[in-house]
Amino acid sequence: MTAVCGMMKTRYAVACSLLIGIAIGAAAVESIRAQAGAPVYYVVETEVTNLDGYLKEYLPRVEATIKASGGRILASGTKVANVEGEPPKPRVAIVVWDDIENVQTWRDSAAFKELRILGDKVAKFRAFTVEGLPRR
Repeated sequence: MTAVCGMMKTRYAVACSLLIGIAIGAAAVESIRAQAGAPVYYVVETEVTNLDGYLKEYLPRVEATIKASGGRILASGTKVANVEGEPPKPRVAIVVWDDIENVQTWRDSAAFKELRILGDKVAKFRAFTVEGLPRR
């Protein structure tokens, strides 16, 4: 009888330890997710003045710097519809970043600054950021 009780206690202890471990792991994952904060959306409106230079020289290179810096292009194109207020520029792009620091790091990079000189020769830009809702 004592051996059976000892074996049951061991199984009970192992099961409890397993459940406690799962609960701690779930809490840790939720804590990490909560610390991630809200994403930041970078919106750029573009009025292209030199389409050939913009499409062939500027756009592919700037998209590569965005991706290399951790940004994800969510939307990009010329199918822009005005809903209310002043109309947007003819070309709009929306890029999502983990935080505003990543946006600043990208814009402060030598690669972006070099490309921006070219960009200013082929287009006029208006850009801004908006903080998204916290991740759940």
